[in-house]
Amino acid sequence: MKRLLFLMWASTAFAGLAPQELERVGRKVWQNECAGTRKGLASWNAGEEFASLGIGHFIWYPQGRRGRYEESFPRLVEYLAGRGVPVPRWVLSAPGCPWATREEFLREDAGQRMEELRSLLEKTVGLQSAFLADRMRAALPKMLGASDSKVRRRVERNFGRLNESAAGTFALIDYVNFKGEGVLQTERYRGTGWGLLQVLEGMEEDGDPVRGFVESAVLVLERRVRNAPPERGEERWLEGWRARVRRYCG
Repeated sequence: MKRLLFLMWASTAFAGLAPQELERVGRKVWQNECAGTRKGLASWNAGEEFASLGIGHFIWYPQGRRGRYEESFPRLVEYLAGRGVPVPRWVLSAPGCPWATREEFLREDAGQRMEELRSLLEKTVGLQSAFLADRMRAALPKMLGASDSKVRRRVERNFGRLNESAAGTFALIDYVNFKGEGVLQTERYRGTGWGLLQVLEGMEEDGDPVRGFVESAVLVLERRVRNAPPERGEERWLEGWRARVRRYCG
């Protein structure tokens, strides 16, 4: 435990948050993604082609398979191992998620590998939070590079306004993990994204930045559902998505 606390402290220079803040942010993300349950740290949702792992439900595709969404679990594993965390050898050497289907994953739910995986993820909440914070900070140059010159200043200004408060910083960290940076062409319906970039573009540049972020995020998510292929049935998730972003206001 002392070693993990030291590693969290060492990550502070990159994340811009104290270890206690990282732990608190991580537990809030964990609550948002999987109700703060240990079982939820390793799951595979119905209708999806990947496992969702850790407090941020980091995506892990089976070997040789890729989908619309950015894979993030291998980068988390590299991040943890690079900070001296003892990651199970089978995780480090795996060329992809070792379960090819959701059915295979569920059959091994009480197995040794799943127990090792959940134990690793339960013990590294603060470091996973630092990983998310680093992703948030790295998102800005990506978004500026992808944004139209007419709104680039607005994106940068709104990002900075949000990052001045704890609530705003959490909104940035949680949303970029929740729906991505908004820069990938694969993460589009009818040519329109739903990530952090799109939310920042839709905000005004005055008033309460967190409230403005929430209002813009709700509109972006509603637009995503309207644009989604009907067979995906994304309207079933919309109420939960709205509730999640509205909690950013406290």
